[in-house]
Amino acid sequence: MPDALKYSRILLKLSGEALLGAADYGIDPIVLQRVAGEIAEAHGAGVQIGVVVGGGNIFRGAGLAAAGMDRVTGDHMGMLATVMNALALQDALEKLGAKVRVMSAIRINDVCEDFIRRRAIRHIEKGRIAIFAAGLGNPFFTTDSAAALRAVEIGAQLLLKATKVDGIYSADPSRHADVQRFDTLSYDEVIERKLAVMDTAAFALCRDHDLPIRIYDMGRPGNLMRIVRGEPIGTLVQPAR
Repeated sequence: MPDALKYSRILLKLSGEALLGAADYGIDPIVLQRVAGEIAEAHGAGVQIGVVVGGGNIFRGAGLAAAGMDRVTGDHMGMLATVMNALALQDALEKLGAKVRVMSAIRINDVCEDFIRRRAIRHIEKGRIAIFAAGLGNPFFTTDSAAALRAVEIGAQLLLKATKVDGIYSADPSRHADVQRFDTLSYDEVIERKLAVMDTAAFALCRDHDLPIRIYDMGRPGNLMRIVRGEPIGTLVQPAR
């Protein structure tokens, strides 16, 4: 690993909404290309990368359930949406010359591989970007929980949550003017304050394995490279000091 890099292996969590751009539904090709470019740049610099993608730009299980659909059915549809996003990201990355493997938590062998932990680690060690789709393969669990678990499973040094804001705030900055932005927080502080940037289960899993989480704004070009070089971008969630 080059001396300029602080992290040699990361897990990046991308929400489905992050791929919307200015659209109301689906994938904005311009946003997809920009996100792929950032990932490819970090990978080309020597960082081993796993990616978990959400599916909220296509289907969100909880939203479908709120509209009256069976929750399990809605969550299964959401899992399939993440596979679609993963394939789109794979295509964008391969066009940039990266070697990529999509691995799904549900069996869908005609379009991607099954998730097997040892195989995933081997892909990453061989210089491939591993994109983990279909969440955990079970209903009632979010892709945030999937990101936390996959990060632990592959031995990532940092879990990155790419969002539309530059860190964690005391309240939604788009709705409240008088908010506080945090540079660092402990896992327990996030859970006790109910700062819902990720679900509680994801924070608890990272706490149990001392896995730091950094929440950052993916809309600012170059942020991913700045983070892997050690710059304090966004908000860092870590063990209490």
